[in-house]
Amino acid sequence: MPAQPEEMPLEGLIALVRAQAELIGELRVTVAAQAREIAELAAKAADLERQASRNSRNSSLSPSTDDAIPGRKPPEPPPGGTPGAAGGGGAGKKQRGKQPGADGLTLAWREDPDRVEQHFPGGACGCGAALAGATVTGAARSHQAHDLEPARSTVTQHDLYPVVCGCGRRHVAARPEGLSAAPVSYGPELRALALYFLVRQHLPVERTQEGIVELCGVEVSTGWLHSLLALGADAVAEAVDAIEQRIASEKVVGFDETPLKVGPKGEKRYVLSASTLLFTLFVLGRRDKASFRAFLLGRMLGVVVHDRYALYDCDEFTGFLHQLCVSHLLRDIEDTVETYPGEVWPVQLRQALRGLVHQANLARAAGLAEVPAALRDPLLAEYRGAVRVGLAAVPPAAKGAKQPVGRCLLECLRDRQPDVLRFVFDLDVWPTNNASERDLRPFRTQQKISGRLTSTAATACRLQIASYLSTARKHGMSAMHALRLAFHGTPWMPPPVAVPA
Repeated sequence: MPAQPEEMPLEGLIALVRAQAELIGELRVTVAAQAREIAELAAKAADLERQASRNSRNSSLSPSTDDAIPGRKPPEPPPGGTPGAAGGGGAGKKQRGKQPGADGLTLAWREDPDRVEQHFPGGACGCGAALAGATVTGAARSHQAHDLEPARSTVTQHDLYPVVCGCGRRHVAARPEGLSAAPVSYGPELRALALYFLVRQHLPVERTQEGIVELCGVEVSTGWLHSLLALGADAVAEAVDAIEQRIASEKVVGFDETPLKVGPKGEKRYVLSASTLLFTLFVLGRRDKASFRAFLLGRMLGVVVHDRYALYDCDEFTGFLHQLCVSHLLRDIEDTVETYPGEVWPVQLRQALRGLVHQANLARAAGLAEVPAALRDPLLAEYRGAVRVGLAAVPPAAKGAKQPVGRCLLECLRDRQPDVLRFVFDLDVWPTNNASERDLRPFRTQQKISGRLTSTAATACRLQIASYLSTARKHGMSAMHALRLAFHGTPWMPPPVAVPA
């Protein structure tokens, strides 16, 4: 018979059970830790996927960043377009060439040409007679060529003569406006051209120098080009002060800001922008309360259109009303459409806001003061209903935890309805801040080309000149002519504020 196994004592069984229980407890702790780690990794992966899916249509990223990261999917063109500066709607991506409804440009025949050149046939006729002595019977046809005269620099010597009065007093002629006190200097036309390249066309200093040398044949130095920024800022200072006063008195002003690397160490600063349809003001500052207070917000009494950055709602700035940029809201709503693909409320919310912008455009074109109630009320009901459903579908996170996608947006749409929908009841108010974004965009483009701007003072001067040029162009004056006037000592001035009788 085989040997029977010995029975384990009771104490041994108890010890074995306890050991196994401890092992099971340790395994449970390990499994729980692994589950937490898996959840954290899944959350990180989802966050990375979300970041990779951000573009100019579903976030505040600029269009220039859509293709900055390899593999990022570009945004699909919106079916109905996005609202424009004063609420205008586009139709997705524009086609190349002339746009429907845009004014065409035609190279027209001039009855008073600057110069007429006569051309006669040469050689001999088939009969053997020379054509040089043939009878002229008039022009068979004419062709006009619009061209440029080759640019060349000229040197003008200004002699300031004295005269002696009969009483014995001596008087010397005054130096002409725009002429430097130095014995030899560059004149106002060349200064205007250089600043046009630097500030209006946003060319780097070296490229500006190259352009002046090749176009005008004048060897200018980069140091002289840098010095022009301070000279130009002084020349337009009076006009920029008037522009600031006009903006502070306007009923509706769009505010925006964009980062800029400035100084020897590339310090992060901000270009602060205040724009209307006729005025522009740029200031170099920071994204803090002191900079915003100095930059007109402490003086504004009208409606400020902005992107919901927290400082616009600072308790100190209570003199103005708010219009939250609908373009920014629609980008955030587009994010919720992608995050909750099976939900109806984000789509309904998007359609309601776009419909309100469209009706505001139609009412403005018809000369009305507000959107008619029969057209706006159904859209407002859709808007409010979508917000209520969204708040129920996206509950708030626990205190201290990050809110789920769309929750903060929905609370804003619920709590700040007057600031979201002000443009519906007052058609002077723009629904979007796109005009301010367009005014700022060239500075971002220039930084991509030139890198950081090496001088804080020179950058502040550059922004002052840009304010002057942008405003002059909005009033129909060319930037080049505005610079000529400034360097001749008579800068273009904005029209004064119209005081109602």
